[in-house]
Amino acid sequence: MKGIVFTEFLEMVEEKFGLEVVDYIIESSELASEGIYTAVGTYDFFEMQQLLVHLSEVSKIPINDLIYTYGLYFFKTLTAHHGDIFKYYNSPIEMVASIENHIHVQVKKIYPDAELPTFKIVEQNERSLSLIYKSERAMFMFAKALMEKTFEYYHENVDIQYNLLNDKGTEVKFLINSHG
Repeated sequence: MKGIVFTEFLEMVEEKFGLEVVDYIIESSELASEGIYTAVGTYDFFEMQQLLVHLSEVSKIPINDLIYTYGLYFFKTLTAHHGDIFKYYNSPIEMVASIENHIHVQVKKIYPDAELPTFKIVEQNERSLSLIYKSERAMFMFAKALMEKTFEYYHENVDIQYNLLNDKGTEVKFLINSHG
């Protein structure tokens, strides 16, 4: 997993929970990196899992809720570093539909070793989109948050529902309906 995901996560934890919580979750985890991350580095996802488990324990917030909150937070990083991507799309439906075949292709150019989820479009029209998310990391709530923030960026209301296609959350069907 790319280091920027870790650095931004720890920044969010500090902002929302304080530096003491950052120290606690790092010290409570067995991290090969010792909790020292660079934005351009690559780290084992197991480290993120440990950080999330310990944050959940100390905050009493379920892990999926923390992942969702982090997705909302991380969107500002995307807009700050890659805000020009939005000019290529006329609507948030178009943008979300392009994740697999355009956005992730661009990400792979910058980070060739990035391990990204896949998104397969099931059905699409001007106002709705159905797609299948697949990732062994089961961070579907991160994806949901980023999708919601995309619609907010375009000033459109959206209803995003999801169905877990397996118990682990590694395969999830999203149903997205835009309300303009």
